Amino acid sequence: MIQIAPSMLSADFLRLEKDVDMVNEYADIFHLDIMDGVLVPNLSYGFPVVEAIARKAGKPLDVHLMIVNPEKYVERFAKAGASMISFHLEAMDRDGTDTESVLDLVHSFGVKAGIAVNPDMPVERLYPFLDKADFILVMSVFAGFGGQKFIEDTFSRIDTLKKEIDRRRAGCVIEVDGGVSPSNAASLVRCGAGILVAGSSVFKASDPAAAIAAMRGIQ
Repeated sequence: MIQIAPSMLSADFLRLEKDVDMVNEYADIFHLDIMDGVLVPNLSYGFPVVEAIARKAGKPLDVHLMIVNPEKYVERFAKAGASMISFHLEAMDRDGTDTESVLDLVHSFGVKAGIAVNPDMPVERLYPFLDKADFILVMSVFAGFGGQKFIEDTFSRIDTLKKEIDRRRAGCVIEVDGGVSPSNAASLVRCGAGILVAGSSVFKASDPAAAIAAMRGIQ
């Protein structure tokens, strides 16, 4: 079954507990965007918010590290309650860090490991890691920028990646993040996505539960 991961960056931080309860009841995963103002141009929240959500969360925490040197923070996010941690291949390229070693580091804390890529990164760059990563996070907008339109080329990127995963009989799941909504969810799933990250289309909806159900294909 398709999993829905509301992005907590779009939650109402004045009523965060209520939004956490909503995700617990209707969705599958908490998606937590961690931005450093270096790899991406914006800042988000840090450990206190992650730990606060973890205390109330009844579903897994998916921590998306949009930061340089993610290996320095893996242990702390794992101890803060992360069940999934992804880091950007762009960060690995920037600092010359070995991608497999960071995947191994994430796994060493009993956490699922993922690699994220921006829309301008060829998905073929991910092929060497498909047998080791638990999931691949395909960005359908550029990480760190708000208010972007969904990039239509994402469909073909996911399709290409899914075919290679199937060819290798790898077990990794495709997650997609950015501009995901009930209007494109079904098409993303048909292309091979298994986890849909949705921010404003959930939290800004008049009925978040109905929006989540619609993305699952439940009317």
